[in-house]
Amino acid sequence: MIIMSTTNWPQAQNLPPGEPQSAPLLVKKTAEFAIVGDGKNANWSRTEWVSIPQRKTFGDSFETRVKVLYSETGLYFLFHCQDQKLTASMEADFLDLWNEDVVEVFLWPDENFPAYFEYELSPLNYELPLLVPNNKGDFLGWLPWHYQGDRKILHATSVEGGEKKSGAEISAWIAEFFIPYKLLKPLGNLSPVSGTRWRANLYRCDYDRGQMAYWTWQPIEVRFHEYERFGTLLFE
Repeated sequence: MIIMSTTNWPQAQNLPPGEPQSAPLLVKKTAEFAIVGDGKNANWSRTEWVSIPQRKTFGDSFETRVKVLYSETGLYFLFHCQDQKLTASMEADFLDLWNEDVVEVFLWPDENFPAYFEYELSPLNYELPLLVPNNKGDFLGWLPWHYQGDRKILHATSVEGGEKKSGAEISAWIAEFFIPYKLLKPLGNLSPVSGTRWRANLYRCDYDRGQMAYWTWQPIEVRFHEYERFGTLLFE
C-alpha cells in the first residue's frame, strides 16, 4: 500500500477565527454526461455558479467559481478559475500538485468516522486522489488501489485566452471532473438520495507571484484538513 504524507499543507493567515459556515450547497441531480473539460455540456445549466472566496492574495485578486451536480453513479464538479499565468510544471499523476496551481475537493460523506476523500486536479490535467484518515489533525493520504474501470475519476481541463502549457499567459482555466461513488468505498453514506447531506470543502491554489494565494469555500483557521469546519452538500 502506498502512503503519501500531506502534513506540509500551507497554513492560513489573516482569517477571522470563528467565521460562520455558509448555507448548505444544494446539489441538483443530473443524467450522466461526458467529461470534456470545457463545461459546455447542457446539464451544467441545471445549476448555478457558487463563488469561492479568495482568502489569501499576492498581487491581483481573481475570481473562482464552481458548480456541483450528482447522478446515480457519482458527483460532477466544474471549476472556472480566473488567472493570468499557468504555474504548473508537473507532468504526472500522484505528485505533490498542491505546490503549483490546482483545484481541490474534500468530501466527507459519513461523519461517524474521521476519514474523507481528497481530490486535486492541475491545469495540465494531472490528478491526485487520496483517502485521508484524520485523527484530530494527525493525518496521512493513501492512494487508491485498483484505480481503474468504473472506480477511476474522469477528468479534463481547458484554458481561455492562451495555451494549455506551463508558464502560458491566459485569462482563465477550467477543470471538469466526475468522482464515482464506487471509488469512495468503504466510506459510508454513499449513493445519496434527496435529503442526504455530506460534509465537504472546495479549494483552489495559485502561484502567479511565487507564493500561494488560495480560495476556500468554507473558512479555515490553520489547514485545509480541518474537517470539522467543512461545509454541507445537500442533495436535492
